Amino acid sequence: MSNYDQQLNELRVGTRTSLTIEKEDFLSFREVLVQMEDFKHFRGVAKQGGILIYTYEKEARS
Repeated sequence: MSNYDQQLNELRVGTRTSLTIEKEDFLSFREVLVQMEDFKHFRGVAKQGGILIYTYEKEARS
């Protein structure tokens, strides 16, 4: 399991409340994220400077 897989799973099960992704890591992170069956439950919010904060939502986004 890759580091991103592990971190996303921690978000999913609730042992982690958020995950911060730097701009330069986004493309490699996204490759892992979109392969998740429940990827629509992950919510990313863009912050200034290209930083993204991901959380896991109970309901999938549309």
